Amino acid sequence: MNGHGDAQNEHVIVRSIRQEPVTMKRQPWIPPKDSKLLNPGTARANLAPSHESPYGTTENGWAEQHAHQTVLQQHCDFFDQDRDGVISPYDTFIGFHRIGFGIILSIIAAFIIHINFSYPTSSSWLPDPLFRINLNNVDRTKHGGDTGTYDNEGRYVPQKFEEIFSKYAEGRDHLTFTDTVNMLRGQRNVNDIIGWGGAIFEWGATYLMLWPEDGKMRKEDIRAVFDGSIFYVIAERRAKGQKSTPTTKA
Repeated sequence: MNGHGDAQNEHVIVRSIRQEPVTMKRQPWIPPKDSKLLNPGTARANLAPSHESPYGTTENGWAEQHAHQTVLQQHCDFFDQDRDGVISPYDTFIGFHRIGFGIILSIIAAFIIHINFSYPTSSSWLPDPLFRINLNNVDRTKHGGDTGTYDNEGRYVPQKFEEIFSKYAEGRDHLTFTDTVNMLRGQRNVNDIIGWGGAIFEWGATYLMLWPEDGKMRKEDIRAVFDGSIFYVIAERRAKGQKSTPTTKA
């Protein structure tokens, strides 16, 4: 091969190889040429964009109103009822109940979340006797086995979010229950039991909350879970006696 051909090959990015079927099956996301989502691999501190929503959640001024919070903090914002930066188990119980979980499931959710995340977010070496979660340190709750959409500082990585669908939904704009199970299996880290449990709990709760009638969790609904904006939508609709499952424009 001539020098010109070698130079061309230097710029070829090999995304999969036939000898390793997993690389053929789970493809990374490549932005379309007309995509307005720029630099998808760069983590966003306070915005949760996707290819379909390159400016994040703009409804009701969400992105502007929450620009002072990381995306992970925005995800937790709904449960901080009194806006003091601290979430108590009771706050979590009330939040889950407002978005449609029954009393028993809300108690279980509050127990699991606070027993695991209270101490890591504490500003002291001593555990909080009330098992509260400090939102200033919520980045410490990052665990293995997740999608990587949140980075270790609580920022949001669009590339990782898009790869949920390119890898496990064959590029579709939704996840089925089977897709979700395959994703949980594919994202597992070896010997990371806590990470496995955390991921199963989070995605199980997401499916129960959205409870899609056709079995398809819509991409933009899932994106809105990451920045927490969907919790307010669901709670408001339930308060009005309306159908709680959002209908996105995606």
